[in-house]
Amino acid sequence: MDAADSITEQVCQESDVQDGELREVEVAGHTVLLVRNKMEFSAVGSKCTHAGASLSKGVLAGNRLRCPWHGACFNIRTGDIEEYPTLDCLPCFKVRVEDGKVFITAKKKDLESDRRLKAMSERCRSNETTMLLLGGGAAALVCAETLRQEGFTGRIIMVTKEKHIPYDRTQLSKAMDKTLESIYLRQQDFFEAHGLEVWTEKEVVSVDTQGQKAHFQDGAFQRYDQLLIATGSSPRQLQCPGSDLQNVCSLQTPEDANRILHLATGKRVVILGASFIGMEVAAFLSDKASTICVVDRGEFPFQAVLGPQVGGVAMKMLQNKRVKFYMKTEISELRGENRKVTEAVLASGDKLPADVVVVGIGVTSNSGFLKDTSIAMDRGGAVLVDLFMQTNVPRVFAAGDVTSFPLTLFGGTTATIRHWQIAQAHGHIAALNMLKQQKALDTVPFFWTSLLGKSIRYAGYGNGYTDTVVKGNLEQLKFLVFYIKDDNVIAVASLNFDPMVSLVAEVMHSGRQISKAEAQSSDITWMKQA
Repeated sequence: MDAADSITEQVCQESDVQDGELREVEVAGHTVLLVRNKMEFSAVGSKCTHAGASLSKGVLAGNRLRCPWHGACFNIRTGDIEEYPTLDCLPCFKVRVEDGKVFITAKKKDLESDRRLKAMSERCRSNETTMLLLGGGAAALVCAETLRQEGFTGRIIMVTKEKHIPYDRTQLSKAMDKTLESIYLRQQDFFEAHGLEVWTEKEVVSVDTQGQKAHFQDGAFQRYDQLLIATGSSPRQLQCPGSDLQNVCSLQTPEDANRILHLATGKRVVILGASFIGMEVAAFLSDKASTICVVDRGEFPFQAVLGPQVGGVAMKMLQNKRVKFYMKTEISELRGENRKVTEAVLASGDKLPADVVVVGIGVTSNSGFLKDTSIAMDRGGAVLVDLFMQTNVPRVFAAGDVTSFPLTLFGGTTATIRHWQIAQAHGHIAALNMLKQQKALDTVPFFWTSLLGKSIRYAGYGNGYTDTVVKGNLEQLKFLVFYIKDDNVIAVASLNFDPMVSLVAEVMHSGRQISKAEAQSSDITWMKQA
């Protein structure tokens, strides 16, 4: 390290820091995270590179530090990513101990940045090996970056039917007024600098796995050496009289978000579906629309995943913001005047005035273009992959929303989990195996939903749970819910209870099962076994 470009400061006494402690210290006016683990010191950036959470409030398990908010993990020795969701590593600083004093040496530029891009190989024009990545979302982007980080110098092509380079799709329902540039995951010059081709507005229509070619709607084709299918999912279309009226909207793109926000401001909104898209849109529009009505077949929002207890809490939160719920019913008909929707008629007989209808009734896999291939899919059209993200066809991998994959930590059950963290984890593992590194997927599903400035966090896979254990107080919006199956915890959800979901995720990642009795007990020694 160039001495002229670096700073060394004493930050504390060695005896002041306990083993396992995460301590924020100041170096040249910048906050750095000092970690003592097994009596050795490390120093890294203090903020998670995903959403800026303070890592001093995170969960340390060996050399692995998990963010308290959304579950991203970093190696405290190197700052490298060990779990998603995030794209950038932490800056890492040199620590030494002399005469009982702890010193940190850091480059000025590393202190000024809160993130570090892992070194990426350069594109070599003489290497004609082509990695074709179908899709422009999180899975494809992480795959592309991982390929470069792992030394691949050949051609990488990402192909998306959308108009845009990869963006943070989670923001579309959580913050509908964000500018497009603010949700780009990388800027255009990043792709150019690292030799990553992004083909926008180009839709794949078929794949020839024998000839190793993908064909596109414009008549073009592209050969490949390895193929990644990461085409995601699309909103399920409404099937009822009047569904083709104007101002009946689905949310898939930034343009959709902008249009819904424009149409809904000061107007009467009906939202069909009370899962993640519907509830987040209702929450965001609650102080912008004149009225909001949410319609769902279930008894409570989020019921299929979070259950009636957490769903009931979310329902009350939005009811307090004048959102009305029509549950245990469904849409029967949409009526309109001059081709514009004016009313939603429910199966219950209720008639809801509507200037705009937002449809959030689930999604379908974007896999129709594979129908003439031998690539195995489940009945819902999800592409079947193994733990290496490999399909049943050589040289063809799949990742993200479009897949059904095995969950090793949950009995090997096969599942389709359409969450941001999973897509990124899939993209990373797919890239390693496209490079023949034989790396298996080993991740605990982690997601969150944001309502009215509060986040409900969730880790695990709670499908088929039969019981719950609640800590804290649901009414006071401060709780931790364990989901139980066969007397063991299979998932956990929380509100205002950080970092408990991250802690449970780490325990699950270690392979240790948490019993129902442990979840019920006031003895929390099991939490220290992450």
